[in-house]
Amino acid sequence: MCDYSLKKERLLLKINEYARQNVIVAFSGGVDSTLLLKIACEMAKKEGTKVYAVSMQTRLHPMGEIDEAKRTCRELEVEHVVISIDELKEAGIMNNPVNRCYLCKKFLFKRIKDLAAELGISSILEGTNEDDLHVYRPGIKALKELGIKSPLAEAGITKEEVRKLALEYGLKAASKPSTPCLATRFPYGTELTWEDMERVEKGEAYLKSFGLHNVRIRAYGKTARIEVDESAFTEILDHRQDLIVRLKELGFVYITLDLEGFRSGSMDVGIDG
Repeated sequence: MCDYSLKKERLLLKINEYARQNVIVAFSGGVDSTLLLKIACEMAKKEGTKVYAVSMQTRLHPMGEIDEAKRTCRELEVEHVVISIDELKEAGIMNNPVNRCYLCKKFLFKRIKDLAAELGISSILEGTNEDDLHVYRPGIKALKELGIKSPLAEAGITKEEVRKLALEYGLKAASKPSTPCLATRFPYGTELTWEDMERVEKGEAYLKSFGLHNVRIRAYGKTARIEVDESAFTEILDHRQDLIVRLKELGFVYITLDLEGFRSGSMDVGIDG
């Protein structure tokens, strides 16, 4: 049996173990949590237990993410609980500290744990995968402190394997690009405002209107550093003038294209994880 098959078997056994009782899946709508939710629902059906998908309604993520999460939950016929939050005020991340992800995860999952206590649920699952364990992810510390379960990581499932397995399950999210929170677009130590994040969100939406997938606008005051896949450079340059006009309308003065291309976590360069 190949390594992938062994890991897949390990994952199914782990989720089946958790699903023997009612369980909560922290559901962002991304491919990791969608796969987790799908398998949990299948296992719970066999066990005669119940799964709750819990999503956070927050302005730190692009608009439309919560609507997509709701659609997925309807398709999976799972009860969906949406909790509205304001991390900037409540999680202590207004100045985008280096441990922002830790503070935010601690805040979010404490809220989910409160809900779990109300429902009498002991297991909360979330979608950290094996690859996340090898890059700067301070939020993982918060998950461990709170006793949150990460079945994908426990089974050694990588991001590539998550997408492969999601395809096997016929999930639309299999090819969905990652959509980390908008705070990741700003240097650490920058005061975060809803207005600045909305500017970035609108700018990225405009870039995506050209058919691009992996898109980031890293914002340094009035300067926008655009990250796209290297294969998309020609597309950016073809729409150069329109892009300049739109980003200047949004309040950026200087517009640059990062020649290294798109890379997740580029704001973490130099951070000791």
